[in-house]
Formats: sequence, structure tokens, C-alpha cells
Amino acid sequence: MRFRLAGRAVVAGLAAVLTLSACGGSDAKTDTASASGLEKTKITIGALPIPDSAALYIANKRGFFQKEGLTVDIQVVQGGAQAQQGLFGGSLDATQTNYVSTFLAASAGNKPKIISDLYQATPNSFNLMVAKDSSIKSPADLKGKKIAVNSLRNIGTLSVTSVLKTHGLTDKDVEFLEFPFPDMAGKLEQGVVDAAWMTEPHLTAVQKNIGAQKLADTMVDSTADFPIAGVIVTEDFANKNPKTVAAFQRAVAEAQKISASDRKAVEEILPTYTKGIDAATAAVITLGTFPTSLDATRLQRVADLMLEQGLLKSKIEAKSLLLGNSG
Repeated sequence: MRFRLAGRAVVAGLAAVLTLSACGGSDAKTDTASASGLEKTKITIGALPIPDSAALYIANKRGFFQKEGLTVDIQVVQGGAQAQQGLFGGSLDATQTNYVSTFLAASAGNKPKIISDLYQATPNSFNLMVAKDSSIKSPADLKGKKIAVNSLRNIGTLSVTSVLKTHGLTDKDVEFLEFPFPDMAGKLEQGVVDAAWMTEPHLTAVQKNIGAQKLADTMVDSTADFPIAGVIVTEDFANKNPKTVAAFQRAVAEAQKISASDRKAVEEILPTYTKGIDAATAAVITLGTFPTSLDATRLQRVADLMLEQGLLKSKIEAKSLLLGNSG
């Protein structure tokens, strides 16, 4: 497998910040926190500007965090690697991230704890796309080609590798290049990459704006209904701030139930934190599902596929990383 970093968004000190602070009087927040005994009332969380993180923004907008005595600042990150750099580097208290990056972190001894499940794939929610005039008609045609993913060694490379396998190829037959989702349309048009692994709302936008074509759904067979992303903290943070974590889980669970049952709520929140996505696009995108509880059996599928593909050297039990139940 050939990996090469290209065009990674530079976010100095994770300073590309989209801050959505729960509003209200400081005295009220202090009183609430004091009454609940939270160890930490202000937390910073990383999140990708894609549907996976909808519940985090809904919880902030509707005051669910504030109700729990929390002020939450959401910082935009572009991939699992950047998210975890912030988390384990100390600039983030928590982060939304894909589960592949989470299990890789665990295998490296970084001790992440999964506190909330956020997103699960559905058909055509994560596709391989090619330019409208591309000669590539099947994944079998990708041998020797360049494929854009938002982060190396993550859910994108794992799912694309699964598709390649069903078409007689391996990850060593392609080159993965790293670009933020919003940049992928331009890279396809310019011929910098031959295909791009994309999710919504960028899938719909790239078809509408540049006429890109679907090459393959990457969430089929071994990755059908695949767990995609959740919220993690460090084990140290969880041990030192158990009441804060529990309060965060309650707020996210409340927002997650809304995401799971009210598509309009997701459509309305998406344009507020995704780049260049309007209400019309948000209304027609293909959404995944929003799990309302943590399920070790479901998440174990990710770790097992990673072991099969050689991303993990030894088996990891998903249940050892779970902290409580978010639903």
C-alpha cells in the first residue's frame, strides 16, 4: 500500500475553530455545574464537518449541553489523524473520530475510551467517485491509480480496500492520497486523483457541481451497515472527570435520538457547519443512521476487519474501549 500526504489542511494549533458555545448567564452555568458536581464544565471537542457529527451541533444549538452544566466548544478537524493528534496532544478534551483510527490508537498504546456512538453507514452514504469523463468504469480499473481519502489508515482506506479485494486487487495496487473532503472535487477535476472516497454532503455536491460519477458503494458486503464514528476521550480524562463524561453522554444521547428520528433536524443543522452546503443540498443527501447506544458487538466488526486486512497485529476487544452507554 502506498500512502502519501498531499494537500493536508493546515490548522495551526487546531485554530480553524467553529465555536458553538452553549449560551446563558455565567452565574447560572456555575450554579448548575456546582449542583451537579462536574469536575470540568468547559470542554473542547473536535469534529469533522460531515453528517456524523450532527448530534454534537444539535446538542449545542438546543442547549442540551448547557442543561447538563457544560459549555462545549466545537473545533473543526479534517480527519481521524488530526483529531487524535489534538486529543492525545492535549488541545482537545474529546473528539469525534472514525473507529479505525480509534482502534489504531488503542493498538499504539494511547488508551482511547469510546463514550458515544454517532454514525453508521447505509447504502451509498460512502462512495468512490470519479470524474464525469473518466475512463474508469469499475473498481477493477483502479490498478495503478490514485485515490483520495480524507485521512490515511482510516475508515476510507479500510472500506476501499474491501471493495478492491472483491475486484481482484489489493491496497498495494493503488496509491492513497490525503485531502480534506471539500477539496476532493477540485482534485478530481484537475486529474490529481483518479477517484475519491467521499461521504455526504460532498457526494451530492460533487455530482451536482462537476458531474462526478459513482464508481462504487464502499459500504457493502463486509462493510454493510458498518459502524463509522463516535466520540472518544483519553482514559486519563475519563478517570479524572467521570461526572463530566456522564453529563456529556446524556446530552449527546438526547441529541442523537433527535438525529435518528427527525431528518429535518439534521438537514437544518448541516449547513451551519459544513463548507458550501446549502439547504437544498442538505435536503437530498443520503444519510447514514444515528445509533442511540454503544454496542460492543457492532463495533467489534471494525476491529475484526482491521485485523483481517493487517491494520492490526493482534485482536482488540471493542468492549474494552467502551465507557458506559450513550443511549
